[in-house]
Amino acid sequence: MVIIVDYGMGNLHSVLKAFKRLQIPAQISSDPEIIQNASQLILPGVGNFKRGMYNLTQRNLIEPLNNAVLNNKVPVLGICLGMQLMTKHSEEGNVDGLGWIDAKTMGFNFSSIDNSNLHIPHIGWNNVNCASENPLFANMESDPHFYFVHSYYVSCASPENVAGTTHYGNTFVSAISINNIFATQFHPEKSHDIGLTLLKNFTELS
Repeated sequence: MVIIVDYGMGNLHSVLKAFKRLQIPAQISSDPEIIQNASQLILPGVGNFKRGMYNLTQRNLIEPLNNAVLNNKVPVLGICLGMQLMTKHSEEGNVDGLGWIDAKTMGFNFSSIDNSNLHIPHIGWNNVNCASENPLFANMESDPHFYFVHSYYVSCASPENVAGTTHYGNTFVSAISINNIFATQFHPEKSHDIGLTLLKNFTELS
């Protein structure tokens, strides 16, 4: 069963509703044992990086998550803040993350760009330039559009971990794929049918 990790931050019920539309069994849980024994994990998230890491620590979820993802190789999909929490460190709060990917989370800075129309946060629909033949984006048209809401983005040290990029002022990483670890900066649960396709693709990866 797909387990949606509840650490007190995130679009939990929107994600659950998306899986119900797909008729894929899923549940929300903060139980470390359930999380550790999931067949697939969703790490959602909306809000502050520092608060997210604090909540994961306070709920004793870091060890079971590490065991599931790093040791048992359970497929995991991070969404928005969930993707950022997978990085080693964030400028938001100057705090370390889970460290599952060799990357850091950085804030948008458009001071060097002569375009006053760019606003932070980045909100709305934008296209994703997908890596060729990545299974996360199977059965989609080229450069599909997804819904974004974020002020920070992920900078990956290894280009081979990048599954998709998006341009907003600068080109940033909008999707990650490394072994059993997947993540999207955009919200598939808010991206209508194309988002449902991505969630379905994820559940079929294992």
